[in-house]
Amino acid sequence: MEAFHHEAPATRTVFGAGSIVHLAREIERLGARRALVLSTPGQAAAAHDVADRLGPRAAGVFARAAMHVPIETVRDARDAARQAGADCAVAFGGGSTIGLGKAIALESSLPILAIPTTYAGSEMTAIYGITDAGHKRTGRDERVRPRTVLYDPELTYALPTAVSVASALNAVAHAAEGLYAQDGHPMSALMAQEGIRAIAGALPAIRLRGDDRAGRAGALYGAWLCGAVLGGVGMALHHKLCHVLGGSFGLPHAEVHAVVLPHAVDYNAVAAPEAMQRIRTALDAPDGTGAGGALYDLARDNGAPLSLQALGLPAGALDRAADIVVAEPYWNPRPVGPAQRQEVRDMLQRAFEGCRPG
Repeated sequence: MEAFHHEAPATRTVFGAGSIVHLAREIERLGARRALVLSTPGQAAAAHDVADRLGPRAAGVFARAAMHVPIETVRDARDAARQAGADCAVAFGGGSTIGLGKAIALESSLPILAIPTTYAGSEMTAIYGITDAGHKRTGRDERVRPRTVLYDPELTYALPTAVSVASALNAVAHAAEGLYAQDGHPMSALMAQEGIRAIAGALPAIRLRGDDRAGRAGALYGAWLCGAVLGGVGMALHHKLCHVLGGSFGLPHAEVHAVVLPHAVDYNAVAAPEAMQRIRTALDAPDGTGAGGALYDLARDNGAPLSLQALGLPAGALDRAADIVVAEPYWNPRPVGPAQRQEVRDMLQRAFEGCRPG
């Protein structure tokens, strides 16, 4: 066994159907008195229900979270928290809302309690992303890690099937890249493989019936594991590609992950054979099917988008995207830099067309 190091982050996790009833108790555990509830406009009604549940502990609702966390929205939310006298924030929703909470915490150190209603996994990490003038800046800072995460599968029953699938594949991407992370370790590998297995097993039940209790609980359990992997190790090419395609070209976050993942994994296959075998095992892939092909089949069989073209990316954007991806060196099991620009461009072409790897 190779040498490794592992440092467990401090996040309190409360998991179970109906666990929203513990919200007030968890805010008290934080030592907070007034919570600003954050959400997207589409979840405003549910956010107001959360605020009503808190009663006098609620400092109000800010329902303007947006994809890729625009800096203008961050500033408005920060001002709203200050004016309301909030001493904590409750991020109710998916990655956009939790990302907004993190961005507020980055500047104000306001503690965050996250209530995920998708499978994005951001709630388990100290990773933040803020988009300013079309460029998405990402980083790690322990100030943004939610102090408490409340997982209630019942809150995901109404999540549309298409959104559920894309969000779950976003979670799978965290685990897949975690399996070949530079700083990976045995625990992250176990969590990643189990997380992929749990989500792959849950998706067919969710597609059949959106309020399937076992399916929703299994997917949220898998998302928790995949998010913990994302929070504990570094990511590589896949996440770089998605940040570029989302932040610079405005493509939807989860759907981009669903499309790009098979191709990024296939690009890295030759450099990370053990990770590929773990992915294949988690997906129970047939003999002769590579990890990238198995991930493509998972997306296809569950109705996820398969091409960047279907997401609205113009063909003329591929050259610029490739240039951005290779411009700044970063670690990846297979080199990614100016010398590999054509290989990256070819991979983006395959993702644009929706070709099956292998």
